[in-house]
Amino acid sequence: MSNYSIKNLEEYFQVYRKSVRNPEMFWEEIAEEHFIWRKRWDKVLSWDFKKPEIKWFEGAKLNITENCIDRHLRTKGEKTAILFEPNDPKEDAQHITYNRLYERVNQFANVLKDHGIKKGDRVCIYLPMIPELAISTLACARIGAVHSVVFAGFSSKALATRINDSSCKMVITSDGSYRGSKTIDLKGIVDEALEECTSVDTVLVAKRINSEIKMKKGRDKWLKPLLEAASVECAPEIMDAEDPLFILYTSGSTGMPKGMVHTTAGYMVYTAYTFKNVFNYRQNDVYWCTADIGWITGHSYIVYGPLANGATTVMFEGVPNYPDWGRFWDVIDKHKVTQFYTAPTAIRALAKENIECVDKHNLSSLKVLGTVGEPINEEAWHWYNDNVGKKKSPIVDTWWQTETGGIMITSLPYITPTKPTYATLPFPGIQPALMDENGEEITGNQVDGRLCVKYPWPSMARTIWGNHQRYKETYFSAFEDMYFTGDGALRDEVGYYRITGRVDDVIIVSGHNLGTAPIEDAINEHQAVAESAIVGFPHDIKGNALYGYVILKETGESRKHENVRKEINQLITEHIGPIAKLDKIQFVKGLPKTRSGKIMRRILRKIASKDTSNLGDTSTLLNPEVVQDIIDHSI
Repeated sequence: MSNYSIKNLEEYFQVYRKSVRNPEMFWEEIAEEHFIWRKRWDKVLSWDFKKPEIKWFEGAKLNITENCIDRHLRTKGEKTAILFEPNDPKEDAQHITYNRLYERVNQFANVLKDHGIKKGDRVCIYLPMIPELAISTLACARIGAVHSVVFAGFSSKALATRINDSSCKMVITSDGSYRGSKTIDLKGIVDEALEECTSVDTVLVAKRINSEIKMKKGRDKWLKPLLEAASVECAPEIMDAEDPLFILYTSGSTGMPKGMVHTTAGYMVYTAYTFKNVFNYRQNDVYWCTADIGWITGHSYIVYGPLANGATTVMFEGVPNYPDWGRFWDVIDKHKVTQFYTAPTAIRALAKENIECVDKHNLSSLKVLGTVGEPINEEAWHWYNDNVGKKKSPIVDTWWQTETGGIMITSLPYITPTKPTYATLPFPGIQPALMDENGEEITGNQVDGRLCVKYPWPSMARTIWGNHQRYKETYFSAFEDMYFTGDGALRDEVGYYRITGRVDDVIIVSGHNLGTAPIEDAINEHQAVAESAIVGFPHDIKGNALYGYVILKETGESRKHENVRKEINQLITEHIGPIAKLDKIQFVKGLPKTRSGKIMRRILRKIASKDTSNLGDTSTLLNPEVVQDIIDHSI
């Protein structure tokens, strides 16, 4: 029996038991049978969560791009690897075969080398969802450079912070990007960011929107002529199993984003294995994940996981509502998509539109539906199941994180009975635990607690770039010998897991993890603002939206308040990006605080959610009288 492709529920339980009883043997078999290695490992796993130090396939040598591209050339060379669907449906889709992908990655890798990029150097990629984004990540991996992709919706300040944190030598960007009917000046954002960065020697610029842009002499170069002049052959750099593959930044609950470091071998094995099983991937399927490669979902399940399986992966440049709300269904119909993986936010937005947008398209090619980014609510789950899957395509509600590298808790299509709002069962190799406030494990079913993982898995992040102490404090200090996810979860009577949300100061808005501290820092820069506190509140489309409580230095007339509201959101856009703007801003006289000065966000969350029936005991607060005042003036 091969563990690589699970066929039924009985087999899932067999494979799961095996993966937990002898994890090393389990992962060794998968690694040995399904990948190519330049040198075999000396040791499958060594780990110590106290340090924390985790190493998988120690001593092994490989290059991930050989596994994602080269090994498919003999049998699948003319198969489409990347199917690029542009923003404008009138523009032709591009089918990039494995043969052509091999050439384009090698050309890009040679351009990187010609500009002084070598093994271990960091390269920042700030590109829209065009083929160059996937190709440049693979080109970095080809030569052993560490890629750091920054979502092209982040502001220049957020970009500069990330470039400086990992001392990137190069930035890869484009003249601009399309977003529905709008264009965005990406190169202008990069220029502004680089005023604060000293490590960048070169900026490579792809042409996408053909806008007039400034090119800085000696630093900025057009990409196209360089690629055309480059050789299509580039020998892969042989990497150690634990060499860094990429850094990806995720919001922290304190100001500075965390540069999660993912290494090569374990990440490859885990993303490939999860992709194969979670999406029930079969040889001629056309798989589409609507995420941006700027997020972990795009790294693992647009680029590395699908390509390691020789799949056809769709890259979509556009948005769900351009040119109209039928765009997703149009793409599925046009390319005969078999697996469709998107966010609950998108599903909720699409569900509000006329059902004709869905019904006029043929969706019969779909075999598996997936959701990612946050727990899906029941109403959205049923709409998706009934109208998109026609009750024939199972929904995999996947739970995982930037830090975990791959999907951790999920149903397996046609195998696990689904239950709306539940991620269901752990993936093979994953050993979850629910913990109580005292650090004790809660056993049995029909319980809830803090979600931890007891044992390492191959794709877990190894550290935070340049700050191992923060990695230890964030993930391994709350519970002894456990990885703490930061999420709460409940386990039902049959052992299914349901994620109940963050237990720290990170709010998931439209599937994006937003730390409250950086947003509050941005607001507090406004000259009229004395103090602020941000909480999430339920939102029909986004899942959560942001509610800001703001104390002004002096109270003025309400007309001025409106201007301050606009200016606050402008500051947030500049510091973080438009994704972090506040939906509601309430000006308050004070914030509820404990006697040690800690803001009681629990109370603010309840007020924002219009749930003020049970605020608990407020008499112990430093200033209990502000609570009623906030309630009286809530929006």
